[in-house]
Amino acid sequence: MNKGTRNALLGFIAGAAAGALAGVLLAPDKGEKTRKDISKKVKNVSKDITETLSEKVDHLKDQVNEVVTEMRGKAKEAEAKVKEKVKEKASAQTA
Repeated sequence: MNKGTRNALLGFIAGAAAGALAGVLLAPDKGEKTRKDISKKVKNVSKDITETLSEKVDHLKDQVNEVVTEMRGKAKEAEAKVKEKVKEKASAQTA
């Protein structure tokens, strides 16, 4: 994830949390109800953040696996080329 996307995501999450908190704190309810509402909203935001991060981690794992697979393929190709060159040199020396 590039820096701009990460900053935008964090900004969105922070803004949503601040807006929810401000809305609850400015509501004309009793203190106990307000604390319960804050607790619920914190749990919901925490759950959303956890899910979002989990999705991003899974996506990153997939990307890393793709790169590793690609690099393994390139390493095998390079190995085959080196072996071929060694065989060519060996047969040229014996001839």
